[in-house]
Amino acid sequence: MYYVNQEQIDARLAFVPDLLKACAALESAWEARGKTGAEEADSELLLHLAQERTLHLAIETVTDVGSLLIDAFMMRDASSYEDIVEILAGEGVFGADVAAVLTELVKLRRSLTQEYNTLPRSGLHPMIAKLPRALSVFAEAVPAFIRKEML
Repeated sequence: MYYVNQEQIDARLAFVPDLLKACAALESAWEARGKTGAEEADSELLLHLAQERTLHLAIETVTDVGSLLIDAFMMRDASSYEDIVEILAGEGVFGADVAAVLTELVKLRRSLTQEYNTLPRSGLHPMIAKLPRALSVFAEAVPAFIRKEML
């Protein structure tokens, strides 16, 4: 029998709707900036920092849940953040299309957490538009995987 820390998984998955709202708000804010032609530096910096934090929190959510699943179902040990996504995809938690987006996402972790002072900041980060679909599928796939494995 497996021990699944359902409370921790549920708590992290419950945060996904906030990340989806943040992505939508960021996309809207960047679109509005483009329409008004506003070039205020402080506003632009705030949008960049907000999207970086959104991406960082999405990475942490995916990797925390992934690590909990790997531990619970005694999957092979992950050697990196990318490996967490690869293991979950290999175990059938989600498909290759979601895995590709989540791998691209987790590859941003180092730059967001260690190279934040030299990040290029121009416009809306492409991951903000890709993230909502992948996170939605992830948030639905994880509980479905747990149910299937617990049978």
